[in-house]
Amino acid sequence: MPNLLLVEDDANLGLLLQEYLIDKGFPTDLATDGQKGWQCFVDNQYDLCIFDVMMPKKDGFSLAKEVRMSGRDVPIIFLTAKSMKEDTMQGFRVGADDYVTKPFDREELILRIEAILRRYRKQSDLPEESAVFQVGNYTFDYSHHQLSADEKSTKLTSKESELLKLFCQNLNQPISRSYALKTIWGDDSYFNARSMDVYITKLRKHFKEDPKIQIMNLHGEGFKLMVG
Repeated sequence: MPNLLLVEDDANLGLLLQEYLIDKGFPTDLATDGQKGWQCFVDNQYDLCIFDVMMPKKDGFSLAKEVRMSGRDVPIIFLTAKSMKEDTMQGFRVGADDYVTKPFDREELILRIEAILRRYRKQSDLPEESAVFQVGNYTFDYSHHQLSADEKSTKLTSKESELLKLFCQNLNQPISRSYALKTIWGDDSYFNARSMDVYITKLRKHFKEDPKIQIMNLHGEGFKLMVG
């Protein structure tokens, strides 16, 4: 069964949610602050993490950044009492796979967990591709998630790599938002659309040194990776 890490500083909520997740078949470790959560993550292998945002010692966003920097590709769900757009976007920027605002329906949380795990399993079951693409002065090695130019190499996240591969396979050709979302995220929901926008912004930053490369917004249509 998938192992979960729950990091929640509200002791009552944390224990109740841990008990509920275990009852639903998800072995779950509980940590009560960000530092303890990070230590649990380092010491164990998890299939999915659930982080509260506002926590003592280390907030959920900081904890998620460390998880992403570890190189382990683990999905993350944020739990938060905040519903401001800025907080949601911050969650996307640090690599959130989903974002649940308190109070939430526990059955809905289970459905979200199952959907994310199905998506990650589907991606991991795909045969590894050894495709290497040339994008202007950059070399993109999809299988190793590496983007290189002028002896400088950048490690991309799995979502950045999937999105860039899709652009490279359709170089100088339009890609609809819906197609990109369904291909990489599995559906074209509003949440996933906002997440994709964040990853496109990240890709643009990776290519900012080469003015010949543009990821263009096509109004009412989607995107296009233009080179030259």
